[in-house]
Amino acid sequence: MARRRSGREVHGILLLNKPVGISSNAALQRVKRLFQARKAGHTGSLDTLASGLLPLCLGEATKLSSFLLEADKYYQAECTLGVTTRTGDAEGEILQTRPMVGIDRKRIDQVIKSFIGPIQQMPPMYSAIKLNGQPLYKLARQGKVVERQPRSVNIYQLTVQYLIENRLSIEVHCSKGTYIRTLAEDIGEALGCGAYISALHRVGVGNYHDMFDFETLEHYAEQGFDALDQLLIPTHTILSHWPAVRLTSTLAYYVRQGQAVQVSNAPTHGWVTLFAIPPTEENIDQFIGIGQVLDDGRIAPKRLINMN
Repeated sequence: MARRRSGREVHGILLLNKPVGISSNAALQRVKRLFQARKAGHTGSLDTLASGLLPLCLGEATKLSSFLLEADKYYQAECTLGVTTRTGDAEGEILQTRPMVGIDRKRIDQVIKSFIGPIQQMPPMYSAIKLNGQPLYKLARQGKVVERQPRSVNIYQLTVQYLIENRLSIEVHCSKGTYIRTLAEDIGEALGCGAYISALHRVGVGNYHDMFDFETLEHYAEQGFDALDQLLIPTHTILSHWPAVRLTSTLAYYVRQGQAVQVSNAPTHGWVTLFAIPPTEENIDQFIGIGQVLDDGRIAPKRLINMN
């Protein structure tokens, strides 16, 4: 007989400010215990040395976590110029030091511009990308280097905050899949001195920017689950940029049965979020899932949410 999962049925998104020094999975498990949640998952990891926004999905929100993986990311990063390391960050052993000859703010601003827009990045060996089911970082720890294919990413915005001695602080708005360590290394090579990431803080994922640290979570947890649950963001906000379709109780019934329905004044193409109109004016619309507009104009359910 399958073992039944223990824990509360709690649903929503927690925006955690992950501290430096713990893995994303360790942070997730700590939050899961605080909420005593039956089910939880994260939406893409942050390195142990990185801090900042780590959206965590609880309960039914895990069904939509993949959409947050697709979202743009925002970072504040500090690059140490003149030094390269094996891992591209402060954890790795130093491979080389080079003088910063002719490198000033004007030169840096010129180089930075060349990295804005679509670029090709070579994924680092110290990454979670898998080869034959094995994460590359495990192979790297064995001293192995395997062939990788460059990936297309987009740097939407890249600005310099300051340059103090050999410490360069930058702000980055980028597409999914961008490795900030690789970006720092490539900037360093373009400057001719090398570089590695000495500090990294993620300040935004998609439309999410506010976040709570563990001290705040523990404060609310002491007041009980009702207080703690107030920190959760509704699941549908993951897709707030999608058009919303409101369904009558009859249409919502058929959608929950997996049937496509015709909805007046609905979008004519693409993906939509689905809400059931409440029977009374006092209640708010209930998010029931996501759908896609078919060629004949009907809306077909694609992933349903059950938060009852």
